[in-house]
Amino acid sequence: MSRHGSAIGLVCALALAACSAQPARDGPAAADAGAAAGFNIPVEYYTLDNGLKVVLSRDDSAPTVTVGVYYRIGFRIEPKGRTGFAHLFEHLMFQGSANLGKMEFIRLIEGNGGVVNGSTTFDYTNYFQIVPAHVLETVLWAEADRMQSLAITQDNLVNQQGVVKNEVRVNVLNQPYGGFPWLTVPQVANVNWHNAHNFYGDLDDLDAATLEDAREFFDTYYAPNNAVLVVAGDFDAAAARAWITKYFAAVPARPQPPRPDIAEPVQTAERRDSYVDRLAPRPALALAWHVPERGTPEHWAFSLLDQILLQGEDSLLWQRLVQQRGYTGSVAGGINLLGNEFTYDGPMLWMLYLVHDPAVDPAAIVAEVDAEIARLQSAPPTAAQMQRALTKTRSALYGLAGSSTRFGLVDLLASFALFDDDPARVNRIEQELRAVTPELVSEVARRYLTPARRTVQIVEPGSAAPGAGT
Repeated sequence: MSRHGSAIGLVCALALAACSAQPARDGPAAADAGAAAGFNIPVEYYTLDNGLKVVLSRDDSAPTVTVGVYYRIGFRIEPKGRTGFAHLFEHLMFQGSANLGKMEFIRLIEGNGGVVNGSTTFDYTNYFQIVPAHVLETVLWAEADRMQSLAITQDNLVNQQGVVKNEVRVNVLNQPYGGFPWLTVPQVANVNWHNAHNFYGDLDDLDAATLEDAREFFDTYYAPNNAVLVVAGDFDAAAARAWITKYFAAVPARPQPPRPDIAEPVQTAERRDSYVDRLAPRPALALAWHVPERGTPEHWAFSLLDQILLQGEDSLLWQRLVQQRGYTGSVAGGINLLGNEFTYDGPMLWMLYLVHDPAVDPAAIVAEVDAEIARLQSAPPTAAQMQRALTKTRSALYGLAGSSTRFGLVDLLASFALFDDDPARVNRIEQELRAVTPELVSEVARRYLTPARRTVQIVEPGSAAPGAGT
């Protein structure tokens, strides 16, 4: 789901700490920070008695602070028969709480010169605010208020069901290439329902959600022991910890259900799909492969492989498909189109996609992709290719962590806290990447980028009938 504007739209959060928290975890941030060349992000990490994880990262380079709350509930584990429910609930979180009326959360942040947003992804739903530093306590109070006392009413539910259904119509059903490929390809490439259903939500499922469903969903997943709070920016650490204790410590923990099995069996035969997009003016093509398990040496190698093959105009596939063959004006994709290779937890696809000349046979494009992959399978990338891939990856990471909004940093810290219980891992990313050898990159290409593990989706251009809106 794409980030929505400051009013409420679609998908998006991070955190801070408390004085009565449990002791800091083993492996203090200072030691972790010094262990790697490159990143040296300050990280203080602890957990409140109610299970809320807290990450503090102080940076006084600008008098602002970014606050995010990430709940470990995304598309993958929303209830069967309630597709789109995780996203629906993202909208409900802005409909009021015990001390803030409908939409007052947004007005509170924007009235103080801040930016507010939220998103829903595969494995979390997040909420974040970027505000002047002196507004931090107010933001923490407001986030704690809706964590504890969200206004879940029939009127709010019906209203937001309509908003989300309209969003589906605007962003998918009535858009050329709507949902392609982030929404359409996983439904073909995966076989486990949790990874293969319509994440945006079927309209009938959205209509069927009841007030009881909403309250049960909130009570289950919007609990402090299923969340991480991140605060990054210019703040006094002692004051921040005190405020976090004051506002969040009293929010009660709630039992969490066992996490469902989201594993995908190894794919052993190519999967193909095609459909007509009545609004598309030209054909499109997407290819997808499952990537190695996140955090493994093979996964780090695949990150560099992605840079070599697909990222940027110097990548092998851009050069071959755009510069040399002229099949398309651009080729895009990557690991986790709703984030990056660190911000998910479960099976994931590496996708490449393009809109191409109608005269070009999709089979010809697939053959060119296969040929470029085969070069890396038969011989390891050169030292120059490896260095360029590492440089590009480092550039992207520094762009995330060094952004003036600090949102990219908050996203990384929250993900490493939620999924690995180790937000200081952000300081070891470069170390992990530098450990990858050219031989491992080639081995990963041979193992994972095979035709038998591939999914191919073809979009055929259609003709919209006059007035044919849904």
